[in-house]
Amino acid sequence: MISGATAYSGFMGRERLVAAIDAALATPDVASTVARIEKALQQAIADPAIVLPDCVHAPITDHYARRELYRSARHGYSIIAMTWGPGQGTPLHDHDGLWCVEGVWHGTLRIAPYRLLEARGDAMRFQAMPVLTGERGSAGNLIPPDEFHKLRNASDDDIAISVHVYQRPMERCTVFVPEAGREDWYRRESRQMQTDSA
Repeated sequence: MISGATAYSGFMGRERLVAAIDAALATPDVASTVARIEKALQQAIADPAIVLPDCVHAPITDHYARRELYRSARHGYSIIAMTWGPGQGTPLHDHDGLWCVEGVWHGTLRIAPYRLLEARGDAMRFQAMPVLTGERGSAGNLIPPDEFHKLRNASDDDIAISVHVYQRPMERCTVFVPEAGREDWYRRESRQMQTDSA
């Protein structure tokens, strides 16, 4: 893992984004915090002085890339850049109870939120909500219990890049696998989360 002290040197202007996130964490409630981080991400994407490291422009063939760009020793949050190759995406998943703010730095993402309707042991029934489109400069947030979703690169030809600020490093999540013959029902599976090297 990469600490704040040893984060990618190619992340130019990182201090500006970090300062804005640190300031947002001084707000008294989660909703205010994530709203301010959303705004900070949108401003960072539009700021020509903030440049992501070259590595985040390199997709990985068999999965979307997760690269930790910064981890706050003081506040515990983590900044992850995700690189989505053409058509790459996630299964339905949660964020292990963590809030998260996500901003689209390059390309277009399809965001498919789901609402949990029922849980019976490891079986969960979800309702698919309207799919959202995230284009460059857009940002959104997930606050548990509203954390169930899928993400996918909308392009079959170009990469997409998103930057995610997690409450703390997300080391695991729950993935929901469709159950054969049971519409809207999924089986939960715990997954360890990995980060990719530069």
